[in-house]
Amino acid sequence: MAPGAGPDSRRPRIGVTGSARRFSISWHAIRLSVWLAGGRAIRITTRQRYPQEHLDAVIVSGGDDIHPGLYDSEALPDKEYDHDRDALEQSYIRYAVDEGLPLLGICRGYQLINVFMGGSLHLDIRKLRKRTSNFGTILPRKAVRLDPGSSLAALVGRDRLWVNSLHYQAVDRVGETLTVMGRDRDDFVQVLEHHDGAPILGVQWHPEYLFYLPAQLRLFRWLVLQAQQRRNGPAH
Repeated sequence: MAPGAGPDSRRPRIGVTGSARRFSISWHAIRLSVWLAGGRAIRITTRQRYPQEHLDAVIVSGGDDIHPGLYDSEALPDKEYDHDRDALEQSYIRYAVDEGLPLLGICRGYQLINVFMGGSLHLDIRKLRKRTSNFGTILPRKAVRLDPGSSLAALVGRDRLWVNSLHYQAVDRVGETLTVMGRDRDDFVQVLEHHDGAPILGVQWHPEYLFYLPAQLRLFRWLVLQAQQRRNGPAH
């Protein structure tokens, strides 16, 4: 069966917030990744809403810059911002946090979770890089060191991951309740987890473009498993 072809009540419903553009490569890649992981992705945009209470988990995906006013910084004059998307995604993050829904943030989504928790961002890290390249790629060309005690390290079974890189902003001040669990060679934050073990995970890269790598697909399997356990209770 093709991804999303008809309703399947046995698959957890994973809400995926993102761009409202008609065609989104990221959405289709996440949709496939979620399907391969055993879930059913539901697209959520400013033009396409879905009741929060009907979801089993949430993915906040990548895209354009978050408005800097959300973390008390100045907007850049040459950038366009989407206030409506910022507000929409914050509402889904708030619901997931309040109700205990599993939550995965990808790139912009991971940054927004950090901002929602009271953190801030570097507006532009390109001049701050020393050991890593500013060249953007969807291929796994960048190394991330994982904290050996992190949930992600346990999940993928290693303390280093090769990831892609499409960002020029990065987490600066870490939000309350979040803990840094991975950094790149320039020491920029690449992984955030909830400090008390709540099912919240954020990564700076795009695992949906690396679904063919087992370690990257495990991020989506983790989310789907968390959603299944929340909906049906842990398997015995």
